[in-house]
Amino acid sequence: MSIALDQAIELVTQEADLLDHGEFTQWLSLYTTDGLYIVPIDPSGDDFEKTLNYAYDNAHMRKLRVQRLLGGRAISAMPPARTVRLLGRYRLLDSSDTWCKLRCAQILTELRQGRERYYAANITFVLVQTDTGLKIDRKIIRLLTSTEALTAVSYIL
Repeated sequence: MSIALDQAIELVTQEADLLDHGEFTQWLSLYTTDGLYIVPIDPSGDDFEKTLNYAYDNAHMRKLRVQRLLGGRAISAMPPARTVRLLGRYRLLDSSDTWCKLRCAQILTELRQGRERYYAANITFVLVQTDTGLKIDRKIIRLLTSTEALTAVSYIL
């Protein structure tokens, strides 16, 4: 039986909620051991290993990112931003009993130091079925405005 759209939506919605509420340690547990969190500079590219990215995080780098956000040592994390992200336009691109590929849209609102910023993105998730349930194996955030450099991001997209 293939992974259903509602199962995939439940996981990515949980991820958005954890991120918006700063529950970064729990967020780490949503990923597979080999999972990747990718924010490419060029939204049309696909060879992330050979191009420059805002983020190309394996498990170790995701853990370090969370430590910086929670530790208060990163200038970009002080003061921490508050975020609200809205996900929509879900489309299951492919699915089997062990994995699925989901694409959706995200609008993220950031409030930091009294200033609001907005980021729109198309996100592609590869989700895999594990012994402990559905996990994120790959998350690719293709920013709509990627030609503008991200400045002092104090959260996870």
